[in-house]
Amino acid sequence: MATARQNLTWPPAPLLEAGAADAALRNTLGERRIILASNRGPVQYALDRRGELVAQRGQGGLVTSLTSLVRHARVSWVASCMNAADREAARRQDTSSQGFLMDDALRLRLVNVPDKAYRRHYQVFANPILWFIQHSMADQLLSRPAARVKEAWRWGYLPVNRAMAAGILGELGRGDTVPWVFIHDYHLYLTGHFVRQRAPFALLHHFIHIPWPAPGAGLKTLGHIWSNIIEGLLSNDIIGFQTEAHVRNFLQDCRVSVPGVLVDTLNGEVFYRGRVVYVRAYPISVDVDALAEEASSLKVLAYRRNLEPFCGEKTIVQVERVDPSKNTLASLKAFSLLLESHPHLVGRVRLLAFLVPSRTGIPEYQRFGRKLMAEVISINERFASGGSQPIQVFYENNYHQALAGMNLYDVLLVNPVADGMNLVAKEGPIVNQKDGVLVLSKGAGAHAQLSPGALSVRPNDIEGTAQTLFHAISMSPEERRRRAYLLRTSIEAEDLTHWLSRQLCDIQALDAEKRATVPGVLTTC
Repeated sequence: MATARQNLTWPPAPLLEAGAADAALRNTLGERRIILASNRGPVQYALDRRGELVAQRGQGGLVTSLTSLVRHARVSWVASCMNAADREAARRQDTSSQGFLMDDALRLRLVNVPDKAYRRHYQVFANPILWFIQHSMADQLLSRPAARVKEAWRWGYLPVNRAMAAGILGELGRGDTVPWVFIHDYHLYLTGHFVRQRAPFALLHHFIHIPWPAPGAGLKTLGHIWSNIIEGLLSNDIIGFQTEAHVRNFLQDCRVSVPGVLVDTLNGEVFYRGRVVYVRAYPISVDVDALAEEASSLKVLAYRRNLEPFCGEKTIVQVERVDPSKNTLASLKAFSLLLESHPHLVGRVRLLAFLVPSRTGIPEYQRFGRKLMAEVISINERFASGGSQPIQVFYENNYHQALAGMNLYDVLLVNPVADGMNLVAKEGPIVNQKDGVLVLSKGAGAHAQLSPGALSVRPNDIEGTAQTLFHAISMSPEERRRRAYLLRTSIEAEDLTHWLSRQLCDIQALDAEKRATVPGVLTTC
């Protein structure tokens, strides 16, 4: 019988870039196969004219970060079907007990759930409800009947999490006595709970890429459902967050939201139903070498030439999804105030906004997008000069074009209300060639690491942001070089390999405990 692999085009370059794997990771992992679960997978399928499946690189920063793990380890990746072609791929996958063998290092298992259940999971519950709560924007949620929320939880979120757990369980028992399972983000908060029921011996690590809100915020909005979410997460052995602040919020939220827990805040431990759960901060980063190589590619250089005519004497750049949490509307108002307060800058300072369409089927995102574009039109009409407009919008998902824009900035404005990390703040200083200044919101998780080299702003302080932008474009070359150096060296010191190594070190310590079947202490490498 022909295997599914023969019907696919692989790899979808540049998914598996060439490069030497970090020796420490190799030593830690050896020949172990890791099971990785996320909502989006490393590829998204399309059908060509002949009806054959073609693998295309998966979208999103999470996929980009996790794909780097494939260069260091053998991975079974469990992911949801995202479109009709994915569902066709899943049907073909079911003819083979191996799933899709993408290459020697990567096996992909697609999980297919009924479309209606997935839409309830993704469009009604995970996005926007969990997303808005965790980004401290619950007040911006449009009204939804409580019955509809419960329906989306019961007939959407829970079924998808059960299905993902079943996909993980299907990958167990392929050689390791103690499987290592890495589950990612807010779409899959109950997946670890369902795996634990069937595989109590597995080592489960759940990493959450977005912020954890203030204690009680989720309970206030979702009631017992929020308590169930935290209980589900406590089925894991390790829960990872982007920052120490998110760790503290989660630990305190356990006390507030779940009866019967004991929390050791000092050591980051939660004791619940006879188990200890370790809660840690693992700030995510970028693959510095791969990013620098991509930024110097011919494709990026071609986009750079195309963008140069849109630049001003000073160029401010934004790269972000069209998402209310990114706070782009406030950023635009700050730029407008900058031009109003300093009329001599009109015609000399330009803003290039690389805006990626996001979750366009969700009403909150539709409303935000309309407001955003109306603000751009208003500013351009007000401050047009010499036939040119101060804001140029690139509304598309074009990573190489965005990299070219980050090559060219004098100022990179990253101003989210809240963000787990925000990798644009780390990509920009690596690829920029002008000693550009980073203006960074205190709401971004990256602020904890990058504040020594950045100019800090409060996300909703429009006047303060306008003043900071003026400071940034007026900064002396010496100060720009100093700050750019601080940013680059910090990011290079704590790159993506560092992020992976810390997590693998901790889970390896727990693995040794389980194999020895004696109590122990989680160590830090």
